[in-house]
Amino acid sequence: MDALDAQYTPEMSAVGTPLVRCDEAARTYGSGPGAVVAVHGLTCEVAPGARIAVVGPSGSGKSTLLHLMAGLDRPTAGRVTHPGLVGSGANGSPGGNGGPATEVLARHIGVVFQGPSLLPPLTAAENVALPLRIDGVPGDEADARARAALDSLELGPLAARLPDELSAGQAQRVAVARVLARRPRLVLADEPTGQLDRETGHQVLTVLLAAAAELGAAVLVTTHDQRVAQELDERWYMADGRLIHDHEGSGGGDADGPVREGRAAHDGRATHDDEDHRVDRDHHDGRDDHIGRDGQGGHPR
Repeated sequence: MDALDAQYTPEMSAVGTPLVRCDEAARTYGSGPGAVVAVHGLTCEVAPGARIAVVGPSGSGKSTLLHLMAGLDRPTAGRVTHPGLVGSGANGSPGGNGGPATEVLARHIGVVFQGPSLLPPLTAAENVALPLRIDGVPGDEADARARAALDSLELGPLAARLPDELSAGQAQRVAVARVLARRPRLVLADEPTGQLDRETGHQVLTVLLAAAAELGAAVLVTTHDQRVAQELDERWYMADGRLIHDHEGSGGGDADGPVREGRAAHDGRATHDDEDHRVDRDHHDGRDDHIGRDGQGGHPR
């Protein structure tokens, strides 16, 4: 049992226990007349093994929802809990001020960001190994796991290159490798193909889903691209900070299939563009990729 596996408990691996659950979760930035509602009260959950695309235009609240699920942001109303990751202690919510529950989330939720997130002075291999070293994994083991993750994404020959020596697609695949090296139970990817051409974006998504399947990790991807959405088993649709409906189907199914109303529609002002106005966070401290393993299906409730 390694330093990461030691975090697991029988309670965390209970079959069918959602990895993350949102109960009427909302996020507002600012206060008074200038307050901007990014996400209105949403109720949804991600079960082990789920393959979910959250689809919507820029400004629909997709990134804010992902950050709430990742524990990178906190709701201003409602709750976001992680019963399948931290058990039922404190209602499954992260501990405050970087407490033990927050550390569990940081180890078992992996986040792939849309923009560049590699540290420029470090090689590809060093970027992948850094979060493991921060977790306390011995150097030799961290380096071996980094190399294995790079090899699994066919990036082994690029291990010694610096980020500015990589193409955009290669850099994004290194970011995926950095997440997967920590063996996550849940991978949250924020527009992972948004800055890539179609062919490169498809390649990145394919290797992400294949590697996550090998780990048994659930995957939730935000996107505005219906072609990307159709690669996943479920599609949730967002507009103006609300989850308006979901459609389930096979990965190649028709994204315009039957509509089922979600429970997350509530009154409120229009959302802001969460990609442009959300709180700026430092994605370069080596802790921006969280982690996990295990699962099957998730859905809005």
